[in-house]
Amino acid sequence: MVWDILNIVGTLAFAISGAMVAMEEEYDILGGYVLGFTTAFGGGTIRNLLIGIPIQDIWQQGNLFIIASLAITVVFLLPTGWLQYWNKWGIFFDALGLAAFAIQGALSAVQVQAPLSAVIVAATLTGSGGGIIRDVFAGRKPLVFRAEIYALWAALGGVVIGLGFINGPWTAGILFAAIVVCRMLSVHFKWKLPKRTMTS
Repeated sequence: MVWDILNIVGTLAFAISGAMVAMEEEYDILGGYVLGFTTAFGGGTIRNLLIGIPIQDIWQQGNLFIIASLAITVVFLLPTGWLQYWNKWGIFFDALGLAAFAIQGALSAVQVQAPLSAVIVAATLTGSGGGIIRDVFAGRKPLVFRAEIYALWAALGGVVIGLGFINGPWTAGILFAAIVVCRMLSVHFKWKLPKRTMTS
């Protein structure tokens, strides 16, 4: 049940995110579906390749593809005025997707008895990989590398799961809430990782 809920939450959040980016870039509806599906399923595809899960497992998620399709379609049909709320709530939904997919990715790696390093990578890529591919397709610099702290929260979630601290729905729920809260706090307070440029 927890697995299914995480999949649905993450898929919805990231499909909507991809569709919104497509609209911001003035892509047509086909571009919206491409970016929506890329954001929702790109991270999981990369994760499967890296930890040895059969890549064709992605195509066995028929219900999730339907959910993503419906979400993208609704976004394109909503009045423009309603879409302005995305600027206010979009970061929150994106945080939900990050948390859901980070946990789901880490649990996938644990299921195949991957080492801790692979669990962390799986969590990070499942949580943020789709967004990276989306931004590349949209001709943008990947948001996760230059804005508020993002992928780090997914990686820390992978550490918690890889060390065996998650042993049931309640602990998974607590971790989910913690990742969402940390992501929202990093946006609110504009927390960023240290960076340097060639001129400083």
